[in-house]
Amino acid sequence: MGTIDVHTHFVPSAWPDLSTQVGPGLWPTLRVDSERDAMIMLGETEFRRIGDDCWDASVRLADMDADGVEMQVVSPTPLFFSYDKSGDEAVKVARIFNDLALEICAPAPERLIPFAQVPLQDPDAACAEADRALASGHAGVEIGNHVGDRDLDDEGMVMFLQHCADNDIPVFVHPWDMPGSPRLDRWMARWLTGMPAETHLSIIAMILGGVFDRVPPTLRLAFAHGGGSFAFWLGRFENAWLQRPDLIGVSERPPSAYLDRFSVDSVVFDPVALRALVETLGTSQVMVGSDYPYPLGERPVGSVVDRADFLDEAQKRAIRRDNALRFLGR
Repeated sequence: MGTIDVHTHFVPSAWPDLSTQVGPGLWPTLRVDSERDAMIMLGETEFRRIGDDCWDASVRLADMDADGVEMQVVSPTPLFFSYDKSGDEAVKVARIFNDLALEICAPAPERLIPFAQVPLQDPDAACAEADRALASGHAGVEIGNHVGDRDLDDEGMVMFLQHCADNDIPVFVHPWDMPGSPRLDRWMARWLTGMPAETHLSIIAMILGGVFDRVPPTLRLAFAHGGGSFAFWLGRFENAWLQRPDLIGVSERPPSAYLDRFSVDSVVFDPVALRALVETLGTSQVMVGSDYPYPLGERPVGSVVDRADFLDEAQKRAIRRDNALRFLGR
């Protein structure tokens, strides 16, 4: 029995002209440079070079076999979320890419597990698309960690998360739309510092915004990239909750009481960081993720777990497989 990788992405090899199918505006397009190589474009700007491992199931499966991966959760690339568009437009985009995801995963449905995107800026439409996607063959949803200035404790977001809890839909939260500035536009700093900060902030919002107090524990929720910087700074958070009840101590319980309410992936690359996750959140809350097939991901998948000599075999199995089965409801 192999590893289950809960954090991978896809991009189709082609999609309809969104300006025609959805509406006028700046939309992602794909410049195909060869059968195995393409560039995601935003207008005339090159966004990201990708390869056929984004869309070709045979390439993906060969890489999985090489790394001992039995199953992948195959999620959207956040660029396509379209949260900055109208709800009606984002619904159309979600349907297009969710249906394309099913086509990409169809050659190996027992190994490639599609997660859908939803128009999160419109909670009613997000619930409807989640239901449609799961009825069509998706196994869960991936959402961004915010919509503009609305974080995960926004009433609409809470409504969607409650819907997922009520309907047994696992939710994978991925950071996106990181703030930019001249300081952050160098060295991919938005990815190196912005992504961990975004995820950290979203977990804080779930706790202090009272989401975990309102949404039942049946919600299966996981955060990408090891939960960002949350685990490292939990002590600071806990101290602030105790020392400033007027501003920070607003949840029913202290932050450390909610650690069993969410999981994180293992995309932290260093056994020292993985140890911090395990010792802070518990072995049961960590699952293997890789960020495949992007260059800032981990290959071989799960190698940080292999190098973690502080974990026994039962703990490694839990992180590699058992915890993901629970998250997926299998």
